[in-house]
Amino acid sequence: MSRRGAVIVKNVVKAYRYGRVIYEALRGVTMSVDKGEIACIVGPSGSGKTTLLNIIGGLDKPDTGAVVVDGVEVTKLSEAELARFRLAKVGYVFQFYNLIPTLTALENVELPMYLAGVPKGARRKRALELLEMVGLGMCADKTPDRLSGGEQQRVAIARALANNPAVVLMDEPTGALDTENTRKLMALVKKLNKELEQTFIIATHDILVARECAKIFTIRDGKIEGVYSPAELSKALHI
Repeated sequence: MSRRGAVIVKNVVKAYRYGRVIYEALRGVTMSVDKGEIACIVGPSGSGKTTLLNIIGGLDKPDTGAVVVDGVEVTKLSEAELARFRLAKVGYVFQFYNLIPTLTALENVELPMYLAGVPKGARRKRALELLEMVGLGMCADKTPDRLSGGEQQRVAIARALANNPAVVLMDEPTGALDTENTRKLMALVKKLNKELEQTFIIATHDILVARECAKIFTIRDGKIEGVYSPAELSKALHI
């Protein structure tokens, strides 16, 4: 079976109107990420990377262009179909985690499976396995306010993996982390990628994160400027 084409983006354009001002967030973006790959989209604030991530994940729609995720042409789906697509095919790790404050870590991880109709016993078993996988089995009964920022992030990663998605999207996952915790996070991502063979796409401005990814897209002013391997990126940036 071919490993190519887990995510394919073709000529995607997205603009937003603010009164009389039109802001072009994405201007003809084309890219592809192979199945099982860890890729990142690197660019400064306002470059379009979060917009691109949201369009790949079906949270937003492009004005023109096409997006295919795991064989599904996302840009042709209805709103109801998009909701099912997001639940089944995509896992999200948001910048500020978005955990439900009144639920325990275990219940937060269970939530996507509950929405997908997974029986209670099966979803609890998988949620516990995922928490163990991210090193938080001992925190299953803790609510988010009793967890550190790094622990909350790992719960968010476990939740993103709950329904065994085709692709996991991470938006600025190291924005609030120091260098040591950034390295720990990327080690965890690589471990999960190896064990679960899931595709990860990370939006970041952090070169330390980029150098841990197999494929690196640089974006500026809504356009992909280049595609690099870690070695090529280091050479291009003289680091």
